[in-house]
Amino acid sequence: MSVREGWDAIVIGSGLGGLTTAAYLCAAGKRTLVLEAHYVAGGNSQVFRRNIRGRQYEFDVGIHYIGECGRDGIITGVLNSLGLAERVVFRPLDPDGYSTLVFPDFSFRVPVGWDRYRARLIETFPDEADALTKVLGVFRSVADDGRDLARGEITIDQLAARAPDFLKWGLRSVSDLFREHGLSERASACLLGEQGDYAVRPSKTPVALQAGIADHFLRGAFYPEGGGQVIAGRLIEAIRAYGGEVRTRACVERIRVDGGRVRGVVMARDGEEIDAPVVISNADLKRTFLELVGAEYFPAERIEQIRGFAMATPLFVAYLGLDIDLAARGWPNSNYFIWGSYDIEGLYDRLEHGEAVPEEMAYVTTASLKDPDTRMIAPEGYTNLQIMTLAPPDYTAFHVSKGPTEGGRYHRDPSYRRAKNALMERLITTAEKLIPDIREHVDWKEAATPVSQERFTRSTGGTSYGIEMSLDQIGPFRVGPTTEVEGLYLCGASTPSGPGITGVMRSGLVAAAAVLETDLLGAVLSGEVLGDRSLLPDLHGNWDAWRESH
Repeated sequence: MSVREGWDAIVIGSGLGGLTTAAYLCAAGKRTLVLEAHYVAGGNSQVFRRNIRGRQYEFDVGIHYIGECGRDGIITGVLNSLGLAERVVFRPLDPDGYSTLVFPDFSFRVPVGWDRYRARLIETFPDEADALTKVLGVFRSVADDGRDLARGEITIDQLAARAPDFLKWGLRSVSDLFREHGLSERASACLLGEQGDYAVRPSKTPVALQAGIADHFLRGAFYPEGGGQVIAGRLIEAIRAYGGEVRTRACVERIRVDGGRVRGVVMARDGEEIDAPVVISNADLKRTFLELVGAEYFPAERIEQIRGFAMATPLFVAYLGLDIDLAARGWPNSNYFIWGSYDIEGLYDRLEHGEAVPEEMAYVTTASLKDPDTRMIAPEGYTNLQIMTLAPPDYTAFHVSKGPTEGGRYHRDPSYRRAKNALMERLITTAEKLIPDIREHVDWKEAATPVSQERFTRSTGGTSYGIEMSLDQIGPFRVGPTTEVEGLYLCGASTPSGPGITGVMRSGLVAAAAVLETDLLGAVLSGEVLGDRSLLPDLHGNWDAWRESH
């Protein structure tokens, strides 16, 4: 007779939020099981590999550049506290221009540091020096206050006395701020040049979000040595060392609830029931409430809120291997944001009408420049390059009527493939602004649509960012980490911590703290090491993050 499996906690979904939660629970002595439907763990931090005529490429899905990796960064603190300090090394991007914004009639390199950033903006727009100084003053003040709030150094109740700019501007739109100070469309577009990092139209973008993103990278932009999968791989290594388990190809069909509290999960493949008094969902927010648990277990007003949440604008990505070395051509270690127009608000209007607009916005990034020594990323003398753009939120733009989680089949459909390939070719044409001969050097190319994103991460609407970080869906207007069902917790991009690598890892820390009823954030920020390093396996040169994540 088989014994029913039981755990102290179960985490559904292995994005960095879920893995962070599980690692901290395991470090605290809670036997924790992570269940991932895909064949590789990591969520949007995962990579995929291609062997092209004997040449190996490894493409990032979601980690392109991240902040908070310096000495006092939250990512640094989260990893250090788990005993992973020396196991994840971050390489800085070019501090004189970690991002390069390419507009129709000028380019702008974004440097590290608020003072250098302001000086370069004023040099670019000398006639708007006064307005830029005032707008950046608001940004910096709101960013500092938001940082203190996120770190627990001030409370919501103290905002009025200690953070007047945050109270005045934090939840107003950047469009309002720019309009009040009379900024031109060109200068406004330059300030929003990395806007694709969160995919919200300016009139709905909270000043707190834009200021926080700016501050996040102006403190330093980084990339993990060894590729994007390394962070997930090291978290999984810690989970296993501290008594937990990560299972891939393990799709959860339902979260079991009885008597108003969580009892465990039911697996999709064979109906197996796994018991646990605590379940943390790192899965899509809407699917968690409406499918994994069920609307009947929540108050009607909560379900109305969940149904009403707008999802963030999805992305389209072209993955290219080039048979040239861009570093040898003198390319800096910088991201490139190409804008064909200064009317960013109009871009979102076109997206909502189903138009694909890569010539209006494209993000170009090269992993092999950010980490030139990891041969798995690209062969020597070759380049690993991605081109990304915002995509229409309606799948009909790709001739798909039903998403893969609803049983829709699309991958081999000729209409889908034509639409995908056409958009990929348009992105390559846009990238010719940077690399005029790019088409002569394509060794490999493929693309991923929002439908692909839904297939691999089961995200509603195929978005990478969860629910939109708009004025009415930011911070206190979001849900989590606790819920109305006892024992059910949330982490991930749709919680108050928000999207992005830092956001989701912080959400994992917050969720673990809620389960353990302790101040984990304070412990992390104070430098306390909660993981037992002696339990971790020895470091060795042939460790493979991708294989660790299976």
